[in-house]
Amino acid sequence: MAYLFSAMFLSLVGYLVYFNVVLIDGVNRNPNNSKRDAQEAYVIRGTIYSSDGEVLAGTNIDEEGNEIRVYPWSNVFAHIVGYTVNGKSGLEAIYNNDLMTSNSSIQDQVGSEKNNEKLRGDSLVLTLDSRLQEAAYNALGAYKGAVVVMEPSTGKVLAMVSKPDFDPNDMANQWEILNADDSQSPLLNRATQGLYPPGSTFKILTTLEYLREFPNDYMNYTYDCQGSMSQGDVTIKCYDYEVHGFEDLQGSFQHSCNTSFANIGLQLDNDKFAQMCESVMFNGKLPTVLPYSSSQFTLNGNSSVGETMQTAIGQGDTLVSPFHMALIVSAVANDGVLMTPYFVDHIENSDGIKVSDTKAIQYKKLMESDEARILNEYMQSVVNGGTASSLSGMGYSVAGKTGSAEYEVNGNTGSEDNFSTHSWFVGFSNVEDPDIVVSVIAEDGGTGSSAAVPIAREVFNSYYNYVKTY
Repeated sequence: MAYLFSAMFLSLVGYLVYFNVVLIDGVNRNPNNSKRDAQEAYVIRGTIYSSDGEVLAGTNIDEEGNEIRVYPWSNVFAHIVGYTVNGKSGLEAIYNNDLMTSNSSIQDQVGSEKNNEKLRGDSLVLTLDSRLQEAAYNALGAYKGAVVVMEPSTGKVLAMVSKPDFDPNDMANQWEILNADDSQSPLLNRATQGLYPPGSTFKILTTLEYLREFPNDYMNYTYDCQGSMSQGDVTIKCYDYEVHGFEDLQGSFQHSCNTSFANIGLQLDNDKFAQMCESVMFNGKLPTVLPYSSSQFTLNGNSSVGETMQTAIGQGDTLVSPFHMALIVSAVANDGVLMTPYFVDHIENSDGIKVSDTKAIQYKKLMESDEARILNEYMQSVVNGGTASSLSGMGYSVAGKTGSAEYEVNGNTGSEDNFSTHSWFVGFSNVEDPDIVVSVIAEDGGTGSSAAVPIAREVFNSYYNYVKTY
């Protein structure tokens, strides 16, 4: 019995240590945890700032002492910063514990207690840049979709936009409208929770798998594109049935040749392909504190020829979020290494004194540096002479991949009239020493070059004109 009770005691101690070291942040940041709300009696919710010093969320106090949460940028930061009416969302929810904690000086604490006044909660200073966020928001325009901007060398998220959006200042009045069945889901953060067929952006991963299965022979790959190819009752066509002629692997990537990539897909081991995709976080967890939807990859050794060809070109049942694509491209830009993405640069008290800060941490190596180098070169060719050529000659170098993702509008009728196309672009700038990664999805935007590339160009231009300092 003594041994049993000793073991039970040690187990309890071990769990308490585990809870306070590993689980405590998750519990404190759980939106359903109302414990911190009790602090509202003596703490005024802290302020949220952008990296360039703009107030994104603050608390005003009126003449009657009522506290009013105010969002000066209205819709621009709606999804990422969040709201605090009818529940909480975004960083307001995730960092509720920190915003409702005050690390004010002892002098301020004594003075507040003496005067029966509340303390100011700690403030978040985000990695998000208001100039870049506004540029991405304006560039996306009337399109539904999302834009994600990241710093691949550190994991800092510099901008995250989702549309349709909402005004967090008016949540109480708009709540029923925002949650109506025909509202087009404006509360959904499409950057992390939206799942889309990746279209030709997925050719980055098809190429990576081909490099791995044919490491000594990939440079000898050739294919004669005639604009379409058929296997059984499945036909794959290039855009507008364009005939590319003889293409090597890089040319197939540069010109986004669907028939060549369908041919490549037929040469791959589907089980190995699935393993590779799961190693880059399909069907699994993403490294983020934000709510997200897991990307889906269903191809396996039992899949049909048609499924194999469709998957190789980014169609079929494959689904991915814009944020996930940004993570993959960040690894390509960073010699194969994915840094843990983060949104809060540091936390400071009401006097501006830093309480804690976030360190750049390596999350996972998604690919070898040689693989990343080859993909980098292929993505450069897309800009220098391929489907994203409008990004060339901009005063900064860009590597990228466009995508045109078809989806069925009115169910599986088999008619091309019932298909629409999402516009994709993923890429990075300053290719020798990458500065930023940009991921864009414009719903129903058509080809990648027609909608997503111009959006990305506005974001890149904003970064180099207003944000980057030399």
